Amino acid sequence: MASKRCILFFIKAIVPHCILFSLLIFISSCRQSPIPKPKGYFKIHLPQRGYQTYNNPDCPFTFQFPTYSNITKDTLYFDSKPENDCWMNLNIPSLNGTIYISYKDMNGKEDLGKLIDDTHKLTFRHTVKADFIDESDIDNHNGVYGVLYDVGGDAASAVQFFLTDSTSHFIRGSLYFNTVPNADSLAPAVNFVKEDILEMIKTFRWK
Repeated sequence: MASKRCILFFIKAIVPHCILFSLLIFISSCRQSPIPKPKGYFKIHLPQRGYQTYNNPDCPFTFQFPTYSNITKDTLYFDSKPENDCWMNLNIPSLNGTIYISYKDMNGKEDLGKLIDDTHKLTFRHTVKADFIDESDIDNHNGVYGVLYDVGGDAASAVQFFLTDSTSHFIRGSLYFNTVPNADSLAPAVNFVKEDILEMIKTFRWK
C-alpha cells in the first residue's frame, strides 16, 4: 500500500509540471512563427533621356519625343484600318511599352464635345482596377489644350491624355506596358515615361 501511495503522490506531483512545461513550449513556438519576406521586384534599367523632333509632312502637328523610342505607323485599329495616316505607335523597346497616338479631324465644337466625351469614357473604363483617376488641365501656350489623366493602381494604362485646338484637330494618347499591370513594379517606368509625355505635350504645336 505504501508503494502505491508513493506512486500516486509522484504522479500528482510530476504531471502538472509536465503539462505546464508542454504549454510553455507550445506558446513559445507560436511566438516564433516565420515571417514572410516582403515582395521584391526586378530592377528596371531606365534608358538615357533625350529628345528628337517628330515632323511628318502628312500630319498637321509636330512635337518632341524621346530618343530611346521609335515611331511606327499604326496599321490596325480594332481589326480595321485607321482613318488617317497620323495614327502612330511610339514604341519603347527597352521598357516594353508603347504610347498609342490617334489623330482626328474635327468639324467645330460639336465634334469636340463628342470626342472629349468618348475619351473620358474610354479612360474611366479603367476604374475597375484603378485606385484613382486624377485629371490635369493642359494649356501649353501654343494653342494646345487638353486633359492629362493620371490613373493610379493596377490599371492597364497608367497615363492617358487628349490635345486639341478646340476647332479642327484632336489627338488622343495612352501609355501601355506589355506586361501584367502592377503599380508597384511598374512605378519607376511609368514615372520615367510620364516625364517625357509631359515634354511631348509641352512642345506640341499645330502646323
